[in-house]
Amino acid sequence: MQEILILYYSHRGSVRALAERIARGIESVPGMQARLRTVPRVSTICEASEASVPNNGAPYVEAIDLEECAGLALGSPARFGNMTAPMKYFWDGTIAAWQNGMLIGKPACVFTASSSQHGGNETTLLSMMLPLLHHGMLVIGLPYTEPELSTTATGGTPYGPSHVSGTNGNPTLSDAESRLAFTQGQRLAKLVQKLSRP
Repeated sequence: MQEILILYYSHRGSVRALAERIARGIESVPGMQARLRTVPRVSTICEASEASVPNNGAPYVEAIDLEECAGLALGSPARFGNMTAPMKYFWDGTIAAWQNGMLIGKPACVFTASSSQHGGNETTLLSMMLPLLHHGMLVIGLPYTEPELSTTATGGTPYGPSHVSGTNGNPTLSDAESRLAFTQGQRLAKLVQKLSRP
């Protein structure tokens, strides 16, 4: 069984919903398993810290998760067109993994959510690709052969799945968003399989 790491940060549940749908896509491919992990919040008060185990949801990511994964799906809400501070903080601390080439050649994809249609989804996805490219990962998107990319009135981009939650933060995925997230998980899992064949 090969494991693909789904590493995400979710503030109101939208990115978590995408992560869970991507996991289903991964696990629809025989021999593939998803490992869901998250990152702790960061604080402007240096003394404040999160509990070592989250109250709910996925466990916090550890270096071993990066080492053991055969591929990676990375997700974060959009914050002014960029990934959130907790996710950026995590990647800023992966120097040892970068020096050791831990992620070189592993496939990866990105996903995001915002409250509005023009809330910076595409630039957030691009911002998450940057550390992955520096780590030597093989970043994939969604091709326009996926019909939802041309018809969706909600989330979905060629750079990766996205969700538009509205100003009330509704984490329920539209049918198109759900299909694109599932498809992205499948595509990532199939690529991991192809690359692992002798």
